[in-house]
Amino acid sequence: MLTATQIPVLSAEEAAAMVGNGDIIGFSGFTPAGAAKEIPTALAKRAVAEHDAGRDFKVGIVTGASTGDSLDGELARANAVLFRTPYQSNAHLRAAINKGEACFFDMHLSMLPQAARYGHLGKFSFAIVEASDVSDDGEITLTTSVGASNTFCTIADKILIELNEYHPAELKGLHDIYEPLDPPHRREIPIYTCRDRIGSTAVKVDPSKIVGIVKTNRPDEVGGFKDPDPTTLKIGENVATFLAKELEEGRIPKEFLPIQSGVGNIANAVLGALGANPKIPPFEMYSEVIQDSVIGLMKSGDITFGSGTSLTVSPDMLKEIYADLDFFKERMVLRPQELSNNPEIVRRLGIITINTAIEVDIFGNVNSTHVMGQNLMNGIGGSGDFTRNAYISIFTCPSIAKGGAISTIVPLVAHLDHSEHSVNVVITEQGIADLRGKDPVGRAREIINKCAHPEYREQLLAYLGDAKNGHTPQTLGKAFAMHQAFMEKKDMRGVEM
Repeated sequence: MLTATQIPVLSAEEAAAMVGNGDIIGFSGFTPAGAAKEIPTALAKRAVAEHDAGRDFKVGIVTGASTGDSLDGELARANAVLFRTPYQSNAHLRAAINKGEACFFDMHLSMLPQAARYGHLGKFSFAIVEASDVSDDGEITLTTSVGASNTFCTIADKILIELNEYHPAELKGLHDIYEPLDPPHRREIPIYTCRDRIGSTAVKVDPSKIVGIVKTNRPDEVGGFKDPDPTTLKIGENVATFLAKELEEGRIPKEFLPIQSGVGNIANAVLGALGANPKIPPFEMYSEVIQDSVIGLMKSGDITFGSGTSLTVSPDMLKEIYADLDFFKERMVLRPQELSNNPEIVRRLGIITINTAIEVDIFGNVNSTHVMGQNLMNGIGGSGDFTRNAYISIFTCPSIAKGGAISTIVPLVAHLDHSEHSVNVVITEQGIADLRGKDPVGRAREIINKCAHPEYREQLLAYLGDAKNGHTPQTLGKAFAMHQAFMEKKDMRGVEM
């Protein structure tokens, strides 16, 4: 039996030399949290050398979600991406995708592990995962994310581990590793509260599969978050006001319900507003990402527990967590994304979901992935997993972008990710549009009057007035007139509708 002490310690270059052209690799990482760093950087250097020698070298890249620049950025710049899924947020990779230089296919994050196990993504040659500890009998303690690392380790032929000393071995106990059986043998996932733990604290593998360890000491490449501005503060205030009213009127139980929130500056502002609203009791989170605002609210007692799949916090915040690890290990858990985003659990727990849109049309359809319907921004991520199964689904966005040249409220979204059937509430800094129980025309008037920027309301009402036919009145010849105006003149304002 091979033990951890017998596993070869390699340089990143030696590990990268094991990988062949065309290999499919499952990398750890959900956001830059817990993402592999040293080996993908070495792979990128190898790809450049291979290309310079006139040889092909590209690999299939599968992760939990987005990663850091040392993975997605380095491999994109090296033209080493055979394909990429399920989600990304790197500027260099995004550019390659939108130029057609890198193949990307978008996936719901909860479905990724199952698709990998089923063989829908091909045969995985390697799992390359970051760990804080590895035991002699093949127990891998992950770092700041789980994502799909457990599945990759199960299905890959070989495992390479980045043993990152930046993260303490005492992280063991933070993770809850559980993988459902596949149909026809699957049973219910026995999570009935945010706090339930149902699996093991480490990823357990046959140690003979671990072909090398690369030692490193590197922090996650998570950047800081911007301070809230007046727009994001107002959006957060509007979300809190809406939920407080729902609570007062008995549409949310008095105990409140778990919250799911996307990642980013709007999400931080929303969570801050929920914590500051005296009408909203302390609450739990069942989400993908635990970010800075969650940690602050845990310390104040406004968030009592957080379940996610990644700890995506700024460097200073992570140091604060590690300095008081026992406190936080009692108040959070990191699970595989197959659990953190699982529709069965989302519906069972009655989760209130809050996600960000790129644009929303007047009937309540949401585009969360493509700018002007053409260029990918990041991907659908887990927003579909949560939205479709939410107790109440909320989408937020500023009412305008590009200094007012773009209205985020449009006649018809240029790319559809979430249909009107899944979207309950739309909130901008202008106000709150409650779409529940309204027909298409009712939804349109609610969104225009409550959420659209005043500069665009007349245009949008004119469109609705002109679109008189059918249950969902659309004038197809004008539905994208605002988008076309921006493409031609870089401004949506003043379009004749």
